[in-house]
Amino acid sequence: MNPPPSTPDLLGQVRALAESVEALDAAVRDRAAVEALDVLESLKNACAGAQARLAVALRSARVEQRADEPARMRTRGIGHEVALARRESPHRGKLHLGLAATVCAELPHTLAAMEAGWCSEWRALQLVQGTACLTLADRQAIDEQLMSDPATTSGWGDQRFRGEVDKLAYAADPKAAVEKIEAAAGERHTSLRPAPDGMARFSALLPLAQGVQIHATLVRAADSARAAGDDRTRGQVMCDTLVDAIKARPEPEKGVAPAPEQVAPADPAVPVAVQVTVSDATLLGVPGEAGDQPGWISAPGVAAIPLPADLVRDLVARATAEGLATLRRLYVSPQTGQLVAMDSQARRFPAGLAAFLIARDRTCTTPYCDAPVRHLDHLVPHAQGGATDAENGNGRCVACNQAKEATGWHGQVVPGPLREIRTTTPSGHDHVSRSPGLPAPLQPPRRVDFFFPLSIAA
Repeated sequence: MNPPPSTPDLLGQVRALAESVEALDAAVRDRAAVEALDVLESLKNACAGAQARLAVALRSARVEQRADEPARMRTRGIGHEVALARRESPHRGKLHLGLAATVCAELPHTLAAMEAGWCSEWRALQLVQGTACLTLADRQAIDEQLMSDPATTSGWGDQRFRGEVDKLAYAADPKAAVEKIEAAAGERHTSLRPAPDGMARFSALLPLAQGVQIHATLVRAADSARAAGDDRTRGQVMCDTLVDAIKARPEPEKGVAPAPEQVAPADPAVPVAVQVTVSDATLLGVPGEAGDQPGWISAPGVAAIPLPADLVRDLVARATAEGLATLRRLYVSPQTGQLVAMDSQARRFPAGLAAFLIARDRTCTTPYCDAPVRHLDHLVPHAQGGATDAENGNGRCVACNQAKEATGWHGQVVPGPLREIRTTTPSGHDHVSRSPGLPAPLQPPRRVDFFFPLSIAA
């Protein structure tokens, strides 16, 4: 058996293709560029099909290796291994693994279409999700109807493709499709994620009828305001209207849910603990680069986001003037600039040490995972003598903390001036994550945190 081509060989072939097109005469370069783009897109889809097969191969090997463990532990952490190999978040890794398992076991035409290069991983996911409520026979019938011939879906957009999947699924089993829609309503939720330039992205997953109603209300508000001469953009009016409507709702009485239509003038704001992490140079407005470093703003359940130095100073000044700010000073090592160690004899991280770890790590310490810290974890398990201190402690999201409990996962701190963690997966591969750098301090080095309640409406 001939050895497979190495990664540099494959990457070199792709690079050579692009370089060969770039070298062509302008008269033929455009056509060649389009043809090469088409070839590479087909290659991406074929690679996704191969990745699906390999993910299933990894899972089957890992399950066999853990045959003597409880069933619930045999597949734990495999999605995280897939994520690390693909340099993506653990959430997406589990999504990839679930997609691979379904496509390889139940959807032969979709898998063949991916390997032939004309079905993308995204479309395969849409078919898997859209037919999840069906029996295997009905699912495979839709798979054959849509994916056995590329001409069937040629020219379709992704929205049309998913619409056809949903239509066929409903026709195959109307009762199951309705039950799926009703169950989806139980997954409604809101979420908040940092966005560039000091912004945050607030989103809501809710039933279609409610979403349409809210959007239509905001559109009407924007149309009315613009017609009355409001100089804000349409998007600004819609956003401001939404925020104002939420602020106008009174704080509910304890144990009593307010009526949906109940709207009243804003009550006193609810204080929420917000942490502002800055260097002393930024706080004092020291001239030059040292005083221009951004600060980091975070709140419970929200990963830290950077904010320009001027905005941080203004935020701290206003909070101090209103009597909301409390200063907590966390000193750092003069040699490394890292926060000094804290420890505890208890298994659980006490409040001060917990705040220390969250301020240092900011997000989950698993590579490629940007989820907010939910669990504080011992790199060396407490049961194995691991200390409850800053060196052995690190922040994790819930999924990553559970995944590392599977057999074969190990973590250790990499010696050096920077805080690095080496994670070793059951396959023996190492992945290194590094905690974000701290704001550079003046000499003697120190870092200050301001904690204050930011007034927001309930």
